[in-house]
Amino acid sequence: MKLDTAVGCVLVLTAVVLTATGAVPFPKPLGVLADARGCHLAQFQSLSPQELQAFKRAKDTFEESLSQKAWSCRPRLFPRTWDLQQLKVWERPMALEAELALTLKVLEAMADSSLGDILDQPLHTLRHIHSELQACVQPQPPAGSRPRGRLHHWLQRLHDAPEKESLGCLEASVMFNVFRLLTRDLKCVASGDLCV
Repeated sequence: MKLDTAVGCVLVLTAVVLTATGAVPFPKPLGVLADARGCHLAQFQSLSPQELQAFKRAKDTFEESLSQKAWSCRPRLFPRTWDLQQLKVWERPMALEAELALTLKVLEAMADSSLGDILDQPLHTLRHIHSELQACVQPQPPAGSRPRGRLHHWLQRLHDAPEKESLGCLEASVMFNVFRLLTRDLKCVASGDLCV
C-alpha cells in the first residue's frame, strides 16, 4: 500500500514538473493571447467609434494638407500584400509591434510640427495599445524559430524605413496604413489562433 502511494506521488510530481517546464504543453484557450506576463489583447478586437473617429479626423486633415503638395512615393512601405495572416501566430505580435513602433515614431514627430492637437487622442490610443502589446511579444522566439523569411523581411523593411524613405513619404505611408493597422493587423493579433 505504501509503495502505491509513493508511486502515485512520484507520478503527480513528475506531471507537475513536466508541465511547469513546458516539456508537456499545457492547453491554452484557443485564440486567446494571455499569460502570466499580462498579455491581454482581446480588448482590441474592435475599437470604439469615438477612437476610430479621432483617427479619421487626423487622416482627413493630413489628406487636406497633401492636396496642396506635389508628391510621389514608390514603392509603398505597406504594400497590399502586407497581411499578418501570412505569418505564424507567434510571429504576428512581433510584426505588429514593429509596425506600431514606427507608426508612433512618425506620428509623434508630426504632432510636434504639422498636426498638433488633432493627434493627441490617436497617439494616446496607440501608446496604450503599444504598451499592452509589448507584454505579448516574446523576448526570445521559440527555439529554432528566429525571425526569417517573410517576418525577417518585414521587420527589416520597417527598421530601414526612416533612413530609406523621405519624411513626406514616411508620413503618408503611416497615415494611409493606420486604419489597416487598427482594423486588420491589431484585430488579427488580438484574435490569436482564430485569425485565419
